[in-house]
Amino acid sequence: MGWNYSTGAYMQDGRRTSGLRQGRPLGIVITGGTGGLGRAMAREFLCAGDKVVICGRENARLESALKALKADVPSGEVYAMVCDVSDPRQAAEFTSFAVSRIGIIDRWINNAGTAGRFRRPLWELDPFDIDETCRTNLSGTMMLCAEALKVMRSQAPSSGSPIYHIFNMGFSFAGFRSSPTSVPHRASKRAVTLTSALIRDELKSARIDSIGIHELSPGLVMTGLLLRDASPGQRRFFNAVAELPETVAARLVPAIRSIRGTGGTLRYRPVILMLLKLLASVFGYRKDRYFDSEGRRRPTPGNQVHQQVPSRSFDSSG
Repeated sequence: MGWNYSTGAYMQDGRRTSGLRQGRPLGIVITGGTGGLGRAMAREFLCAGDKVVICGRENARLESALKALKADVPSGEVYAMVCDVSDPRQAAEFTSFAVSRIGIIDRWINNAGTAGRFRRPLWELDPFDIDETCRTNLSGTMMLCAEALKVMRSQAPSSGSPIYHIFNMGFSFAGFRSSPTSVPHRASKRAVTLTSALIRDELKSARIDSIGIHELSPGLVMTGLLLRDASPGQRRFFNAVAELPETVAARLVPAIRSIRGTGGTLRYRPVILMLLKLLASVFGYRKDRYFDSEGRRRPTPGNQVHQQVPSRSFDSSG
């Protein structure tokens, strides 16, 4: 089942104009686009005049996201379909849906993922939770990369440099080692990064130069997923280095739209900058920005945390 909204105007809040790019709008696909960073990126692409397709597992959340995007960007052209990315049949159907709605796919962002239901040692996890986490993060990303590659290979080829780009959201080595999440989450997300590198190798061997494969690293994004089971100390740590989804999307989307090359890692901020922020936090930098000294959420109007359903949450970290 799918929906679309397409009207003509500009953003209602007046923060920016529609920002329509000259020439053909880009065709954008974002999995896991019902909340958090996925929805924030969809909003930014719509502001730029691009055509966007999103998906999510839950019908109610998908409808809510579409209504919010329509209200935020009345000029936007956005389509959506319920899809469990870990299901091979649904992954193929979603790809066909996207092509039928926007035609050319210029950017494909595999944002959907899950951290699992619990942050527990491996031996305390339910086998079904382990299976769902690995299938969603790794198998889902791999299947959708395969589907996106089929589509992009059938589109007009480039003349020596990539014009179509796929973005995956795995873990860097630092993210893999520092994440407090479960083994299935960290292992599957690290494997996503390795998958990106292997796909680049296959494209090079096949002499396919029209498609780039990239890793997207947004850093720590303030969502319900990030905060779930977080200790007071971890919450104080978030004051220094975490950002709201809208802040991250506003920086990443222009970079995604203008990306060049066969692949690499596109980061929200350099790692060194995050380390400097951590150092500065010792001297009070961003103290009590989101949380007080006891780890309690500060009710600041501009700092909303985007809630996500724990068992079906969408991951935006690494």
